[in-house]
Amino acid sequence: MEVLLSGKTSFKIEVPYRLYETGPAMEKPLILYLHGFGQNIKVFERITKPLLSLNAYHLFIQGPYTDLGSIQKNKRSGYGWYLYDGTQELFTKSLEYTSEFIQEVVDGLLPHLQVNRMALFGYSMGGYLAGYFGLSRWKHVNDMILVGCRIKTELFETGWDNRKHIKILGLHGLNDRSVKPDPQRKAIKYLRSKGLDAEFKGLDAGHKLSNNFITYSRKWFMSKGYKEEHNVVED
Repeated sequence: MEVLLSGKTSFKIEVPYRLYETGPAMEKPLILYLHGFGQNIKVFERITKPLLSLNAYHLFIQGPYTDLGSIQKNKRSGYGWYLYDGTQELFTKSLEYTSEFIQEVVDGLLPHLQVNRMALFGYSMGGYLAGYFGLSRWKHVNDMILVGCRIKTELFETGWDNRKHIKILGLHGLNDRSVKPDPQRKAIKYLRSKGLDAEFKGLDAGHKLSNNFITYSRKWFMSKGYKEEHNVVED
């Protein structure tokens, strides 16, 4: 049998997102939440609910890649942010593809909001994407909290002066057996050597996004000038 044509094409799928506003109608930060592998926005909203006490726009986007095995196991969630087959090429391409998709969502919302800064909160797989998105879209991002992941600094060789305005917190469980803390510690040290405001904080925890990560993150945001709004979103 003869192959007449062979090539590549693209496809698009619908991906849900949800935007909340807490606090008075005024200029405020936009916080983008990127969940871990196998989760969805509903699960991540529940886990990160204490962060909704911050006076901000809170944007939850669901990963575009579906893991059917996780969905069947968890009955409701199984979504990811990128593809990985062991090669750096596919990993980087899907990071960029998903970042373009997220940027499209954000660009569509910004004309309707009063945003004065943008933050990323990424956990595990969502943290890997947040690190890439923040360093590649440095014009748009001011603050990043990356939990249980590693910033892929090797994907960026130049332009570090352009990123010096970004404040970065790498949070990691010292007992994390899924993603070891030392590589993230080294990545943060590298960012500091490039003049970025980056810090590493190890907590007595594993890989699970437990309450101590959320509590520390809320305090860190407030130390950077974020205000607290007590009327949080209800379930």
